[in-house]
Amino acid sequence: MPIGKPRPSKRASSSSSYTSTITTLIFIGLCVFGVWMLTSTSITPPQATTTTRTASDGAARMVVSSNNAEEQSNINVNTIMNTRSNKKDPPVFEDNPGDLPDDAIKSDDPKQKMKDAVATVAAMVEDNPQGKENEISQGKENENQISEESQSALTQNLQAEQQSSRNQNRKEETMEQNSNDDQQQQQQQEEQQPEQQQKQESEAENAIAQDDSSRINNVDVKESEVSTTSTQQQETEQMQEQQSTQQQEQQSETEQMLEQQQAQPQQEQQVEQQKQQQLQEDLGTTSNDEQQQQQKKQKKKKQKEQQKEELVQQTEVTEQQQETNSSESNSAAMMTSGGNSGIPKESSESKKAWKTQASQSATEKERRIDESNGKDNVVGLTWQLCNETAGADYIPCLDNVKAVKKLTSTKHYEHRERHCPEDAPTCLVQLPEGYKRPIKWPGSRDKIWYRNVPHTLLAQVKGHQNWVKVTGEFLTFPGGGTQFIHGALHYIDFIQGMVPDVKWGKHTRVVLDVGCGVASFGGFLFDKDVLAMSFAPKDEHEAQVQFALERGIPAISAVMGSQRLPFPSMVFDIIHCARCRVPWHADGGLLLLELNRLLRPGGYFVWSATPVYQKLAEDVGIWKAMTNLTKSMCWDLVNIEKDAINSIGAAIFRKPSTNECYDNRKRKNPPMCKDNDDPNAAWYVPLQACMHRVPVDPEVRGSQWPEEWPLRLQKPPYWMNSSQMGIYGKPSPQDFEADLEHWKKVVKNVYMTELGINWSNVRNVMEMRAVYGGFAAALKDFPIWVVNVVNVNAPDTLPIIYERGLFGIYHDWCESFSTYPRTYDLLHADHLFSSIKNRCKLVPVMAEIDRVVRPGGKLIVRDESGIIGEVESLLKSMHWEVHLTYSRNQEGILSAEKGDWRPEASAIL
Repeated sequence: MPIGKPRPSKRASSSSSYTSTITTLIFIGLCVFGVWMLTSTSITPPQATTTTRTASDGAARMVVSSNNAEEQSNINVNTIMNTRSNKKDPPVFEDNPGDLPDDAIKSDDPKQKMKDAVATVAAMVEDNPQGKENEISQGKENENQISEESQSALTQNLQAEQQSSRNQNRKEETMEQNSNDDQQQQQQQEEQQPEQQQKQESEAENAIAQDDSSRINNVDVKESEVSTTSTQQQETEQMQEQQSTQQQEQQSETEQMLEQQQAQPQQEQQVEQQKQQQLQEDLGTTSNDEQQQQQKKQKKKKQKEQQKEELVQQTEVTEQQQETNSSESNSAAMMTSGGNSGIPKESSESKKAWKTQASQSATEKERRIDESNGKDNVVGLTWQLCNETAGADYIPCLDNVKAVKKLTSTKHYEHRERHCPEDAPTCLVQLPEGYKRPIKWPGSRDKIWYRNVPHTLLAQVKGHQNWVKVTGEFLTFPGGGTQFIHGALHYIDFIQGMVPDVKWGKHTRVVLDVGCGVASFGGFLFDKDVLAMSFAPKDEHEAQVQFALERGIPAISAVMGSQRLPFPSMVFDIIHCARCRVPWHADGGLLLLELNRLLRPGGYFVWSATPVYQKLAEDVGIWKAMTNLTKSMCWDLVNIEKDAINSIGAAIFRKPSTNECYDNRKRKNPPMCKDNDDPNAAWYVPLQACMHRVPVDPEVRGSQWPEEWPLRLQKPPYWMNSSQMGIYGKPSPQDFEADLEHWKKVVKNVYMTELGINWSNVRNVMEMRAVYGGFAAALKDFPIWVVNVVNVNAPDTLPIIYERGLFGIYHDWCESFSTYPRTYDLLHADHLFSSIKNRCKLVPVMAEIDRVVRPGGKLIVRDESGIIGEVESLLKSMHWEVHLTYSRNQEGILSAEKGDWRPEASAIL
């Protein structure tokens, strides 16, 4: 659109009078028009829809603008933007402001104001008519003044807006430097979009302003060519310099952002400092003093953070020292047995108050203290396979061929008893060919992998009695036995029907099953919430105990021979024998008297055998001998009955709960034991053909029946005296309760969540060093059974464990345990190694652990930090996978899993 045209030459010859007349008329008209505009403006606001302007209107506006250039500039900007917007067809769905005044629809956005101002200048040029050269001549100076003032105002506004935009962007960048590294790239990309939009808007505004400026200065090119051209050049150079400066700044900012994206996390602090310095250079507002102040603030902040960390550490140490106020919700603190456990370490004073099996068992073998103080040289240790005829079923203390050959008699099954090698083995037992990970409980009660226990003799001999059968790749167990061919559950119900006071799972909780076979009786007692300790010898019935353990049923290899069983006295609620092949009446009732020692006063002996219900001469003779023996022992025959379904009979006897019968006997045979004979001594103690008196003192163990299950699990036994010091230094009842709470928290908050153990794969568990049985009690609600091992050199707390409805056994870990290889899913050793390090070496103990644990089985060790390191080294040498080791305050914890690795070389034994 043409802005202006050169005037014709004839206009130069016009007379001055003509010009003066026209000027006077125009001036008068303008005055009248100005008065009208002032009065009309005060009444009616200007409409935004105005699209045309007259010459007089434009002149009047120029006069007003000469008085207030800034106000006129804003008015012109709004007018031009309205004119431009009205030249376009409005969108179909655009909101219509109606007849609202300009102030009501005016945007508050400063960017929009800048655009409006630029558009006003352009529209003002378009509104000037081409035929009014004389008016333009008179208003030239005003126009130049408007142009200069408008452009000055526009330039200042543009610079202020650009400076504000840059400041805002730099602040955003500074804040973004403190955000996470993962969000930097996304935030910077989002930041670049508005910057690019601002850049485009700024360039467009500059272009419009430059174009408008050129239009204004070219209104009268002919008359003011020199001055207008000079002004345009200056303004153009200024705008170009501004654009160049903006481009340089934007390019510099882009380069800085790219450097930030490529920076590594360790250079984050340096990048931040460089960014701050660049920001200071761009803004020119940050002084060196401010930099120093910021650095000082950062240093102070770091010092405060360090002080907070030190305070937290001091608080943790203080909490560890507070025994009763410590919390075990922190799994790291509970992993060790430090102050947060709520249980202090055992003291020498507490041990003096308790007897041990070593002191009680007069015939216990003496142990030599090794010169190495229990430490082993692991460097250069090479593991080898055990080279024994037992092969994969090797039990060192039951397969000692050399010791068995030296026996002078085997009349009392001495060859089935324990005969441990003088030097504990340090070899590893081989795996059966084709071994697989065991089937989970309860499926394992019905079938196991044949390759895991590859023995078929028992299936051939006892298959018709539903003991065990070979079914493809499995060995299946129909649940029968010699005396309960049609299932163990019916047989269990049959017993309670004979004596209702049995009350499985309430009055009766702990059972001893003698000559257990494959332990189906004990396996189905779990359905009644009853624990059964089953045992049988390692004899011609080929791996019957191994079958039981592979099925997930508690059992040990033992025999009723010449020595006491490794249990305390008066602990079993019921003792069961179903065709157990034990000559109870022989040798003056020596073996039945051992059951009398183990049976709780008032407890029952269930005998299911052919002498009870058959009339063969041999059976009649045995029944007569048993009747006389039980009467002399003051046992009452409670009931004798025959089961019509299984076609067998059972006799149930009851042990007396007082000494009245003992005192009234005419014949003192069997005799009462001497007063110095300790009934609890059970470690390598020969059998005695005598009976111990029943306790009658209400504060002595055995004088009362325990609480019904499960109350007996949580409640301290009635005979735990507060005057007696507990293992951990508190009064015994408080010690008992504290131990239970401690293990509940540890099991729940650490063992179940922090050790990476899948407890659904855990069934057979051994507590290698039990105290009160708190660890086993904490696992009550899981389908798990725990055999609690009380060490012979530790305080004798095994009676407490039985009293609360759990079970266990005495043992010396300097010797091999009486179980088959690969029979336990998890072993738990709480300060075991530190307690035996002065008595036996660590390497044989670790070899025994490897023998007992199944491939895929777990080991949890809690002990001194130094011991943890030795155990870890030995486990790794056997290719165990150590999942976790943690130490704190000289106490540590270790969790490891056994693999399938076996050495290739074999040892010579």
